[in-house]
Amino acid sequence: MKIITRFAPSPTGYLHIGGARTALFNALFAQANGGEFKLRIEDTDRARSTDETVQAILDGLSWLGLKWDGEAVSQFARADRHREVVDALIEKGAAFRCYCTAEETEALREQAFAEGRALRSPWRDRDASEAPDAPFVVRFRAADSDTVIDDAVQGPVRWGAKEFDDLVLLRGDGNPTYNLAVVVDDHDMGVTHIIRGDDHLTNAGRQTQIYQAMGWDIPVFAHIPLIHGPDGKKLSKRHGALGVEAYRDMGYLPEGLRNYLLRLGWAKGDQEYFTDAEMAAAFDLKGLGKAPARLDFDKMSSINAWHMKRAEDARLTELLWDRLEGRDDVRLDDQAKVWVSSAMKVLKERAATLADLEDQTYFLVRPRPIEVTGKAAKALKDDAKARLSRLADVLRDTPDWTEAALGDVLNAFAEAEEVGFGKVGQPLRAALTGGAPAPDMSFVLAVLGRDEVLDRLNDVMD
Repeated sequence: MKIITRFAPSPTGYLHIGGARTALFNALFAQANGGEFKLRIEDTDRARSTDETVQAILDGLSWLGLKWDGEAVSQFARADRHREVVDALIEKGAAFRCYCTAEETEALREQAFAEGRALRSPWRDRDASEAPDAPFVVRFRAADSDTVIDDAVQGPVRWGAKEFDDLVLLRGDGNPTYNLAVVVDDHDMGVTHIIRGDDHLTNAGRQTQIYQAMGWDIPVFAHIPLIHGPDGKKLSKRHGALGVEAYRDMGYLPEGLRNYLLRLGWAKGDQEYFTDAEMAAAFDLKGLGKAPARLDFDKMSSINAWHMKRAEDARLTELLWDRLEGRDDVRLDDQAKVWVSSAMKVLKERAATLADLEDQTYFLVRPRPIEVTGKAAKALKDDAKARLSRLADVLRDTPDWTEAALGDVLNAFAEAEEVGFGKVGQPLRAALTGGAPAPDMSFVLAVLGRDEVLDRLNDVMD
């Protein structure tokens, strides 16, 4: 059997972090088994399903690096097929037209609740010809026995007959309902495994009955617990970022977020860090846990930092440049990019996210003259500028402009001045970086080069 999974989001304007994890699990399971991962947009809510909201889902998946097989399927476009299956269910006696008015239906529901049973329509066994011109819905003839599934995460799950009403399949306007459309679409797409949030667990019972009525193979269900916030409560807007584009804007790498989402409800021993190849090789349904996972931003940053260190310097430089494009307090010329590129190997070791990297590289792209304020400005008081002037003379004549040699030059200069290194390093850092985060001064000197260093020192002394 060829494994086929799917991700079926309803467009809401962005790709929710929980949906992103569901999509990842489906993509990995298909990849691990040599199968296919398909995408279906459940766009039957026409008020919210605009081209923009659908594109937001596609953009989120693409940024996260999740590639689906074939074209994305529109559920709305398949309404005729859904109605065709309803006709087949009516022919089989598994569905029927219900002519109850809204008031009658509400009274039946209240009676059923009072009697501790599910709603059963009186039109189950009545002849539709008794109301030939009246409006109607089409209902599924719910089973009068227990429904059981063997969930790959939750284990055996059983529902009694009293738990499922006669489900509406077609509304009064002829439009199909969610549970019908999902079953038909999953069957027609050949889906073998449905991995989704456990908020759909009860739907699995309803959908199983439809599969059985049509004589179709029932997919393997795997219902994963939802993601909770750091406080242990269901993830919501009060916890902050919900869409993957927010994590992109915060500076997370897609591979870092993939790795974090993998470990958010799935485990393989104690391993925390995974490359994409390791994810695909290791993922299985047995590693999915039953307990809700908690969002942990510290762990997310730690995992992302691991991927930052492994990322190619040229790629990080381009990603950083994209972030800097919108700022008006940086220089984005070719020389600045050369400085950033040459410093990347060291600076990425100090950054957990691209936002951190943006801070770490700011001293390289600050436009001249650099404004020195606050604590950094205090380092330039007293005789500091005169000392920097003498240091500039030494640096101007330094033949070996390498990090190691420059470190020796700075130490020798401090000894010659008969002061501690701080009396040299602090004003030098203020002049070259304006107080922005930066590595050792010998590294800063080596990256900026002689001309830029002397120019920045002259700016301060002038």
